[in-house]
Amino acid sequence: MTVDPVRSRTMRAVKSKNTAPEMVVRKLIHGMGYRFRLHRKDLPGSPDLVFPSRRLALFVHGCFWHGHDCKRGARTLKANTEYWTAKIERNRDRDSRAIRALAQKGWRTGVIWECELRDLERLRATLVGMLDTS
Repeated sequence: MTVDPVRSRTMRAVKSKNTAPEMVVRKLIHGMGYRFRLHRKDLPGSPDLVFPSRRLALFVHGCFWHGHDCKRGARTLKANTEYWTAKIERNRDRDSRAIRALAQKGWRTGVIWECELRDLERLRATLVGMLDTS
């Protein structure tokens, strides 16, 4: 297998923390007056945002990387298809395990998908529903 330097540079630039979608969600929630903790490593899956007093853990997922069923998440790459299909499936399995483990510890979980950021008012209503449910 040959290594494409452009692809390698692109992949190195992909972050797992402080991504653009995560920053949008954080800014929105903070602007709504809620306070949170970030990336708690002591919780399964290191949730992106944690609300300890509400026992709520939020994950902000990129649609492609976590296999969402939207247009962006459902696309398949033409190059190295087997690798990417397996990679995304492993990500989905890991996400499911983290959510189950959090539930077993008494935590509520929520997932905000990258595609949901297109409608911030709808996302705000969703977040209020998650955050105000005890």
